[in-house]
Amino acid sequence: MKFTDGFWQLRNGVHASYATEVRDVRLDDDRLAAYAAVKRVERRGDTLNAPLITVDAYAPAEGVIAVRLTHHAGRRGKGPDFELPGAAARSAATTRTQGTAAELTSGPLTLRVPTEGAFGLEFLDGDGQVLTSAGRKGTAFATVPDGSHHMVAQLALGVGETVHGLGERFTPYVKNGQVVDIWQADGGTSSEQAYKNIPFYLSSRGYGIFVNHPGKVSFEVGSEAVGQVQFSVEDQTLEYFVVAGPTPKEVLSRYAALTGLPALPPAWSFGLWLTTSFTTSYDEATVTSFVDGMAERGIPLSVFHFDCFWMREYQWCDFEWDPAVFPDPEGMIARLKDKGLRICVWINPYIGQKSALYEEGAEKGYFVETAGGDIWQWDKWQAGMALVDFTDPEATAWFQRKLKVLLDQGVDGFKTDFGERIPTDVVWHDGSDAERMHNYYTHLYNKAVFELLEEERGQGEAVLFARSATAGGQQYPVHWGGDCWSSFEAMAESLRGGLSLSLSGFGFWSHDIGGFEGTPDPAVFKRWLAFGLLSSHSRLHGSSSYRVPWEFGDEAVDVARQFTRLKHRLMPYLYGAAVEAHRTGVPTMRPLLLEFPQDPTARTADREYLLGPDVLVAPVFTEDGHVEYYVPEGVWTHLLTGETVTGPRWCHETHGFDSLPLLVRQGAVLALGADESRPDGEWLDDLELRVFAPAGTGDFTRTVTVPDRTGAVAATYEVVRQGGEIRVTTDTDRPYTVTVVGEEGLTAVSR
Repeated sequence: MKFTDGFWQLRNGVHASYATEVRDVRLDDDRLAAYAAVKRVERRGDTLNAPLITVDAYAPAEGVIAVRLTHHAGRRGKGPDFELPGAAARSAATTRTQGTAAELTSGPLTLRVPTEGAFGLEFLDGDGQVLTSAGRKGTAFATVPDGSHHMVAQLALGVGETVHGLGERFTPYVKNGQVVDIWQADGGTSSEQAYKNIPFYLSSRGYGIFVNHPGKVSFEVGSEAVGQVQFSVEDQTLEYFVVAGPTPKEVLSRYAALTGLPALPPAWSFGLWLTTSFTTSYDEATVTSFVDGMAERGIPLSVFHFDCFWMREYQWCDFEWDPAVFPDPEGMIARLKDKGLRICVWINPYIGQKSALYEEGAEKGYFVETAGGDIWQWDKWQAGMALVDFTDPEATAWFQRKLKVLLDQGVDGFKTDFGERIPTDVVWHDGSDAERMHNYYTHLYNKAVFELLEEERGQGEAVLFARSATAGGQQYPVHWGGDCWSSFEAMAESLRGGLSLSLSGFGFWSHDIGGFEGTPDPAVFKRWLAFGLLSSHSRLHGSSSYRVPWEFGDEAVDVARQFTRLKHRLMPYLYGAAVEAHRTGVPTMRPLLLEFPQDPTARTADREYLLGPDVLVAPVFTEDGHVEYYVPEGVWTHLLTGETVTGPRWCHETHGFDSLPLLVRQGAVLALGADESRPDGEWLDDLELRVFAPAGTGDFTRTVTVPDRTGAVAATYEVVRQGGEIRVTTDTDRPYTVTVVGEEGLTAVSR
């Protein structure tokens, strides 16, 4: 929200009060409280008829400093509040007075507050350098013409500083200059709206900001005061966390540890998913023809997904198979599983009035109600639909029991669609504030489904395909990019959204290969296949047309086969990156900023990414195969061609549909599996260690670990170069091979 009219004036009807002068600072061992007047106090009478802004500071975790700004403290907190599983039981900070300043320090981060004179906040890194600061308008409250009260904060942007994240946003990747409202919406990928709104941003200067408020947070990222990031909430209190680095990876790790680390998805989920698509006609014969068609063409398939119309029309959701189309669902699922497939079905948290569950839920009081005590309903999406109230433990358990029936039939996972269009004129079972619940609802929804899967299938076997999320939602993977058009432009939009989400703490992400709306041109489909199969998770899905590759020609079949098999070979490496995401919060699909934070060009790169730490992927967004992409410092080798390129530089290349820039950085050792047929095979059987040796005679050592399917270490390989030899030692007796790439004359010796 904008409050000012240019630099000097306020907008009509806006009244703003800024923390101006320090009146008192109080220190405990691990907390700090400051009281700021909103005008200069020159005489005792100036303390009357004027507010104070209270600033409380503490550390919810090491390297994270929380700042809570309060005008009136008497407002009853109705919730919900973000769960912070990584928060310490008490403040992880120390305090001291240093001259005319008070300091609160946690790990490598310090907050400095003056004890007299003009009010301000400075956040310093471990070397004492200022990361950001709240200056003369940085701490405030304001009222606007409708009478609403807003708490406002501004933090300074340095010269050349870039801002990233704020959820899965399809607008420009660098958020400077943008207006961003953290408000869940079903807006597709071609608008400024977002399904996954996360009030967290990552700065290129090596810190992050998390606004600890689940409701609407309005960000002005250099778009009102151009040298500031402003954020505001309609409330009497605003709390934000400053998250230390110094590297972007460390920022993400601290943030994810605080708000919840991602679960590790099962290895089978990394294979290719195929769906019925949305409004297309299908039955068991159609599904079987798709599955058998993939097998006949040598395209490995891991998961089959049934989209909405597995249930009867107007009855979403009743969680019952349409008997006219699927008369024997248990048998069908068993037959598909005999072909080696896992099964996923579409759900949402809405109950249409025609569904038998509507009467049951209404009788038991499991739906969200209006202020008058009626069930809240509307006709958007499903006729007369009601909304399951996940703030009611009994309603949640009821919803889970309905899903358990499907698990007992053999279903393995759920696509948890929707959860964004949540009304604000309703009453929740637990008394939650309706505005705060709008964004937070999806968290309760996905949590309920994910926890059921873990309970029934065990940890490490639970996986969602979720569309909406808020902060903390990364704990319940996987998330996909929602409804996009079938075009190169939408493909690029989707990637921007995924990159932004990855810098918001989410470790795993997918998208609809070929686009959702419309039918893609074969060129779009083939280019998107390569991109999709070099993403964390890979799904063929559409709206009104099928997405089986042969619908787009023989070459599309070849491309699908090639890149599916390549992904399977990459699984020992890729699952290692997944384990890292699970343990540290560093995502599997990484913007270049994460690995090359000192490179100014890498900070803005939005048409490429790193898959894990060592493999650079630059999708092709043209029919003719021309691609422009940036190569960071170092020597890189094309995985598909063996050609090398030295960065930093921009490259212009032309690729056929069977290729794209897929580069491995020098010094990497890729663990490649031998089994191309499935993602969850025996990775240690005939493992290949492909060594991308640095040029020259310098020695180097690399340690490679290959996980098992639980994420534990299955084998360790130490790769050492000494002179003209590459020596490998390992703790396993399983056979493996060593391939040296990049320098002639090097020999490999295993022992």
